[in-house]
Amino acid sequence: MEFLLLVLRTISSLALAGVVFYIFHAYITSWLKSQRLRRKLRMQGIKGPPPSFLYGNVPEMQQIQLKARKARSQTEIVAHDYTSTIFPFFDHWRKEYGVIYTYSTGLRQHLYVNDLEVVKEMNQLNTLHLGKAPYMTKALKSMLGNGIIRANGHFWAHQRNIIAPQFFMDKVKGMVGLMVESTEPLLKKWEAMIEAKGGFPAEINVDRDLRSVSADVIARACLGSSYDKGKEIFSKLRTIQTTITKQGFLFGLNNSRFLPNKKKISTLEREVELLIWETVKGRQQERLDTSSCRKDLMQLILEGAVNEATVGEASPQQFIVDNCKNIYFAGYETTAVTASWCLMLLALHPEWQARIQAEVAQVCKNGLPDADSISRLKTVTMVIQETMRLYPAAAFVSREALQETRIGNIMVPKGVCIWTVIPTLHRDPDIWGPDANEFKPERFINGVSKACKSPQGYIPFGLGTRLCLGKNFAMVELKVLLSLIVSRFTFSLSPSYRHSPSFRMLVEPEHGVYIHLQKI
Repeated sequence: MEFLLLVLRTISSLALAGVVFYIFHAYITSWLKSQRLRRKLRMQGIKGPPPSFLYGNVPEMQQIQLKARKARSQTEIVAHDYTSTIFPFFDHWRKEYGVIYTYSTGLRQHLYVNDLEVVKEMNQLNTLHLGKAPYMTKALKSMLGNGIIRANGHFWAHQRNIIAPQFFMDKVKGMVGLMVESTEPLLKKWEAMIEAKGGFPAEINVDRDLRSVSADVIARACLGSSYDKGKEIFSKLRTIQTTITKQGFLFGLNNSRFLPNKKKISTLEREVELLIWETVKGRQQERLDTSSCRKDLMQLILEGAVNEATVGEASPQQFIVDNCKNIYFAGYETTAVTASWCLMLLALHPEWQARIQAEVAQVCKNGLPDADSISRLKTVTMVIQETMRLYPAAAFVSREALQETRIGNIMVPKGVCIWTVIPTLHRDPDIWGPDANEFKPERFINGVSKACKSPQGYIPFGLGTRLCLGKNFAMVELKVLLSLIVSRFTFSLSPSYRHSPSFRMLVEPEHGVYIHLQKI
């Protein structure tokens, strides 16, 4: 009996030793691979901070981040250059190594690129070899599935062919009336709040209200349902987003914190998918009952799922659910955040409110934008463009070299992740001039091409083949929102407002945007 126990212990010890050796060998192999990638970049003259064994530059990133948080103070001053407080390690290394450098997070090698000429090259590349980094998007799977935002290669191209036509400008202009209808309840709500104050200015936190409008627009225009029907989906996706971004997943920081919330995220994911599938089934039944021939985005996704078997990446049901999740998130969150920043900046600059009011009165019949007048709102467009320059909703363009890829003079090895920090590029004085940190919409008076040294230095919607498909939709919706709000109200920044841009997958106002609103 004792001999048998001894044998079992020996076997267990050997098995454990084998597992430990396998894990250690796999880790060392991955570490050596990362170092090989680093050497390939260094041989091209690309420098960067020296990594520590196994952890790369993560310890240094955490120290720099902690130091920045301690130094950060909440003041009434609105400073538009916030990258040094949100992403201090990028700013720190850029000052030391320049606009192109390499760093690592554990086993992953990264290439920071904020050089205008290299960004131009990335913008012109027509290849599927640059895609979303699988390690990063894995953390977003619960929120985005394998829809167009996460997908790579031919599967991404297949989804793009289905979705892109719905956002061509001719179709987006046909949605202007619907956008106006979705905004009217917000205007009435704010008017009622002012009346409740006896006609005096009301203090309003605009964030939630703008999300409601944006959600209603995307749900009705593209998915055939109203916000009331989809608000539970939006709410749960928002909770998933907030939970994920607390984990520091983006740069490999604090990943251990992900585990306590894994069950919560999985539960929310299942609930969202069930709600979306119920909406899809309702839409299918609607078509059977009414013989509708309406070809909105929901219908295109349903038809695309029929052909999904030819791609072989997911079941038709999963294909539908994943892309609906992508549209729900991308279609309302980014637009609402940008609208909040627009109102914050306009609250600081009442002279631009007056210019918009005059333009809307001149261009729009009865103060209501329509398909014809929307393209003539030049002042509104300039304000939106300048807002997206200073406060782009997406902070990064991130790509992984799925195959070895040449970008200009740089040969990017397979497996290297490329990062371009958009707000840093948008504030480069060599591209935008000495007033790069100032709010000056007039710089766009002759369009993007004349606003800076090169139009490639302006990338609020990303760049290259993966340029945001909803660009036209977002711009038109923002024009509708701003023209209606500014033509009916004047507003200033409330003393309650605390300027603190924060990164939660998007660059958001951490404490909301509070304004004092007065009816004209």
